[in-house]
Amino acid sequence: MMDRKTVKKVAEIARLRLTEKEAGKFSKDMTSILDAFKELEKADTKDVKPTFQPVPVKNVTREDVVEPCLPHGEAMANTKNKEQGSFKGPKVV
Repeated sequence: MMDRKTVKKVAEIARLRLTEKEAGKFSKDMTSILDAFKELEKADTKDVKPTFQPVPVKNVTREDVVEPCLPHGEAMANTKNKEQGSFKGPKVV
């Protein structure tokens, strides 16, 4: 079983604050996950080619079609955050 010290260390790296109760629960959960990976390691993959994309990749973007844009007044109608005819956002710097 994965000990609480290891769970606490992983939580610290992930910047998580765990209570002792949570550490105990995650200790059991992480042990279960590691056991599942041990089962996967037993699978014979000697004659299996590595694959990085199990589903064929295809272009899913739509064709670029020029369409009329939204009239300025209609685009600005639903916002309170506007200034001098433009959208006003939070200060960045």
